[in-house]
Amino acid sequence: MEKNATFKNPRQARVSKRIWFLTRSRIGCCKSSHWPKPPVHIKHNFIGLKAGRQAKDLTVPCSQGQPYFEKPVLRLAEISLYTTHQSKNIMGRGYSTEEIREKLISTLGDSESGMSGVEISEKVRINRITMTKYLKVFAAEGLLRQKNIGNVTLWFLEPGQESYIFPDDYFKVAQQYLDLLVKGSEEQVFTLIRNCLHSGATVNRLVLEVVLPAIESVSQLFEDGKIGTAERNLLRMTISKSLQIFNQVQVVLEQKKNLVLIAADSNSSLISEAVAAVYHAEGWRVSNLGDMSSAADVLFDLDFQRLVGKVWKQRPGILIVAVFSDTGEGLNFFADSINPIRKRSGKRIKLALCGKISKKSKNSSDLASEKIEDILHWSRSAFENIK
Repeated sequence: MEKNATFKNPRQARVSKRIWFLTRSRIGCCKSSHWPKPPVHIKHNFIGLKAGRQAKDLTVPCSQGQPYFEKPVLRLAEISLYTTHQSKNIMGRGYSTEEIREKLISTLGDSESGMSGVEISEKVRINRITMTKYLKVFAAEGLLRQKNIGNVTLWFLEPGQESYIFPDDYFKVAQQYLDLLVKGSEEQVFTLIRNCLHSGATVNRLVLEVVLPAIESVSQLFEDGKIGTAERNLLRMTISKSLQIFNQVQVVLEQKKNLVLIAADSNSSLISEAVAAVYHAEGWRVSNLGDMSSAADVLFDLDFQRLVGKVWKQRPGILIVAVFSDTGEGLNFFADSINPIRKRSGKRIKLALCGKISKKSKNSSDLASEKIEDILHWSRSAFENIK
């Protein structure tokens, strides 16, 4: 088929030129000895063509070798190219966000004057347009900041950016989190949490191995007289703000997984908030009531029953009520108030008590433990049992 061949149908002429271009540029000018064995079949589909229409002449003129197509065997709806080399060129490369993040940190880490998007794409060896998209995403996450100078946009690495390898670095992060917390470096605490999430750390292990030990350390510092009430409250507020970063992670919440968290005293409110972040990351619909010590009166059972009607309207799946307290009295009061509602639910409301349980306590609950890990494992099993 010649390039200047004439056809009665204009569409046929356009498609024929397209076939001539593809076959000549990809196949026609290659010697037969260059074809790989076994061949790889790649299809090029053309929109708007009717399958089944035969090409009259697909013989490709070539000065360097014999024509590859000598018979009208191809259809206009698809062209087959038999070459592994072309398939490698056509296939697009996939990029891992963690991989690009590590490259950006190493590239921009030593640059005080910043770099343009073109310079970064050359260093990282990624397409400029693709790199620009990643730069905007990382800037929104707080990894980078940009500065416009004339027509040029320079990118800088935010201070404190670091890449971690998990699960090996959980112990290292725990010590860094506590050190930054005690020093009062609030922004650096937030940056550390974001770096961990971007490096592939899980919310579950960050809370259990980093945040909860820090809460215990702050309480111990206060009991030892090393910090005062004002400083303790400031550190607890910083921990609370860092926990909010976990809630910004997008997850798919399940309608059948419902949870109500109650703190019986002010000391347990931060623990319930940390546990809420873990449940949220696992897809639970969490209602964290915080410190409810001021609501400990004879009308709490009615108040709680109205709350259940709002947060668990259609009663799908299961509702777990978890109470945290430093004292056995707090656990006993809320257990006495919730148990009548739990019994009327037909075993669809579960009660878990977390704190110091007195051996003489007669309050019934589905689980009573001092370990938060036990509450988490039990709640997962309770949900699996109702499926």
